Amino acid sequence: MEKTRLGKDAGEGMTPRDAASLVAALTERVKELDCLYEITRLAQRGDLGLGEILAGACDVLTRAWQFPDIACARVILGGLSRATANYRRPADKQASPVTVDGEVVGRVEVGYLEKMPPLAEGPFLREERHLLDAVADHLGRIAQSRRDAERLRELSRELLKAQEHERQRIARELHDDVAQALSATRMRLDGLVPLLAAKDGPDATGAACEIVMDASAQLGTAVASLRDLAYGLLPPALDQLGLVGTAFRLCEEYGARHGVRIDFTADGMEAVRLPFETSINLYRVLQECLSNACRHGGARRIGVRLIASHPHCLLRVADDGKGFDAANRLPRALAEKRMGVWSMRERMRLLGGRLRLTSRPGKGTTVTAEVPITEGAACPKP
Repeated sequence: MEKTRLGKDAGEGMTPRDAASLVAALTERVKELDCLYEITRLAQRGDLGLGEILAGACDVLTRAWQFPDIACARVILGGLSRATANYRRPADKQASPVTVDGEVVGRVEVGYLEKMPPLAEGPFLREERHLLDAVADHLGRIAQSRRDAERLRELSRELLKAQEHERQRIARELHDDVAQALSATRMRLDGLVPLLAAKDGPDATGAACEIVMDASAQLGTAVASLRDLAYGLLPPALDQLGLVGTAFRLCEEYGARHGVRIDFTADGMEAVRLPFETSINLYRVLQECLSNACRHGGARRIGVRLIASHPHCLLRVADDGKGFDAANRLPRALAEKRMGVWSMRERMRLLGGRLRLTSRPGKGTTVTAEVPITEGAACPKP
């Protein structure tokens, strides 16, 4: 009852002119709120670049001013300049600086194309100045967020590049130094066998020979393991065979080593020539998928498909292993940045692609990596 009475009393003392003024003021405030909301919505769209956000902000801005039909807007920010389609030198304008990290990096301008009666700031309302400053501050935070995200992407890219360079260095050292030294040691042990046989009696000779041969076999296993490790760190055939040939060889070796049937197919790949960065990252994703399927999933059969369908190249790895509850475990693994899943997703993101993982307990796991085929990657027609 009290609320109704107060409302009635407030209305009793209001003239029609006062009511009209109040409605007009509320309408202006709603326009201002809509302006900030629309710019926020634009910034939240991951498919829009900064230039597209600025262009959208210009269109939104003019609708929030008193006379939108003759209003124009322009945003200059970090080397980008966007304006409304009707923009030309205005009769009157107001501007506000855009700052990022305390540094002025641009400005927001709103103007009228015709002379209008003077108000608080030229022909503009005091509230419009507040809105313009709020929009400039908002665009500064958006630009800073985009800049920080780009820095993070660049750091991630450099991290993966450094990781690949380190793998290549370790692979070369394992192959050229350690593996060759072990091979030479094995050959020397093998050379002892005939000398021992000629010098000692049959019992001593047999025992010595057995020890030497056992040591030689162990060295042979170590050499093979080192060569496998070096191959895993840096597939030497990637430059010569390309992604398809190297991936096929990896599937063959993984299948033989783990006793798993791996069915490999490639479609349309002969029509594209992928950059090394794309090839090595898809190869790493395949390595991770095969490792997870064999070591953790207990898979007995794995299907691997490489598909080139312009404008994308897809790698699909599906296994019949134990699977897991992806809805619960995957977000936690990503949040904790467990390197397997995080690394695969980061590799695809840095290539402008994406990675999808689906799994259910007892139903196996499917990983699909999709990357764009860059301009010039398509092989020329003969």
